[in-house]
Amino acid sequence: MARFSAEAEYRAMASATCELVWLKQLLKELQFGHVNQMKLICDNQVALHISSNHVFRERIKHIDIDCHFIQENIMSGDIKTDFINSSDQIADIFTKSLRGPIIGYICNMLGTYDLYAPA
Repeated sequence: MARFSAEAEYRAMASATCELVWLKQLLKELQFGHVNQMKLICDNQVALHISSNHVFRERIKHIDIDCHFIQENIMSGDIKTDFINSSDQIADIFTKSLRGPIIGYICNMLGTYDLYAPA
């Protein structure tokens, strides 16, 4: 169980990093182009600071060692982290219950359209 929200976000970033590394290796084995650097987007600035700043590592010893896997991938250049505002987080449509205007905004960002709308 996470002690604070940044820890939960950081653990999610570590899990996503594992998936990105696996996907990069799969694309390499299938000879499907060359993937240089992958972008990992997060809406929690504290988690981003933990992942990019080596000094924070000493302050968060309660997080498992395997969660620092993300730092190694950032330092090697395989992963690049970026911040996104919570209001622009596209994944929220799949993970949260949202109200009408927000659903319309995210669907517009995804490029979806209403099949039943009058033409």
